[in-house]
Amino acid sequence: MSSAGIERLVAIMARLRGPDGCEWDRAQSFATIAPYTIEEAYEVADACARDDMAELKDELGDLLLQVVFHSRMAEEAGHFALADVVTAISDKMERRHPHIFGDVADGGHHLWEVIKAEERAAKADRSALAGVAIGLPALLRAEKLQKRAGRVGFDWPDTRGPRAKITEEIAEVEAATTPEEIEEEIGDLLFATTNWARKLGVDPEAALRGANGKFERRFRAMEAADERFAERSLEEQEALWQRVKAAERA
Repeated sequence: MSSAGIERLVAIMARLRGPDGCEWDRAQSFATIAPYTIEEAYEVADACARDDMAELKDELGDLLLQVVFHSRMAEEAGHFALADVVTAISDKMERRHPHIFGDVADGGHHLWEVIKAEERAAKADRSALAGVAIGLPALLRAEKLQKRAGRVGFDWPDTRGPRAKITEEIAEVEAATTPEEIEEEIGDLLFATTNWARKLGVDPEAALRGANGKFERRFRAMEAADERFAERSLEEQEALWQRVKAAERA
C-alpha cells in the first residue's frame, strides 16, 4: 500500500469528523466506536475461517478504518496521531525480534514472551495479569488469565485438578438459591471448564465456535427436513435431531 493510499483514508476520516462532515461520525467517541472495532475484528476472523479472500480484503479495510477512526479522535484530543501508532508498533516488533533486527543469536516465541514480561515489569502495574484486556470476549480472557497465572506457578499440574473442579462447581450451581448466586456459580463453572480445556491442549474459544457451527448446521438441516418443524413436539424434534446427527456421521 502506498503512503498516498493511507493518507487518502486519513483525509477522509478527518473530513468526516470535521465541522462540515458527517453528523454521525462527529458524534462518536472511543467508547461508542469500540464495539464496532471488536465486531470488525470478528468479521475478519470469520472471513479467514471461510477462506473467503474477497471478503477478507473488505473486512480488513473495515478494521483498518477503525484504527484510523480511533487515531483521528486521539489526534483531535491532543494524544497521538496515526503516525504515532505506526511508529509504536514498528518499534515494538523490532524490539521483540532482536534475533532478526538486533544482535541476539537465538529467538522465537520463548524470547518474545520473555521480552513481553520485561515490558510489563517496567510498567506501574507489575501483576502477572497486567495487560489482559477487559474488552476481550469472556472465554478468551479467562484462558489468557489462566495462562498468565500459570507462568508464575499458579496452575494445576495436570488435567485431574480442573476436571475435579468442574464437578465441584456443578454442585455449587445446584446448591445456589438466588439468581445472583446461580449466575456467580455458572460463571465459576464456565471458568473451570475453560481451564480444563486449556490443560487438555484445546483452544476453548475455537472449540465453542466449532460447537456453535455444528449446532447451527444441524438445526438448519432439521428445518429443511420438516417445513412444520416449529409445530412439532419436543420429542418429535429430538427424534429429528438424532436422525440429522446420524446422517451427518454416516
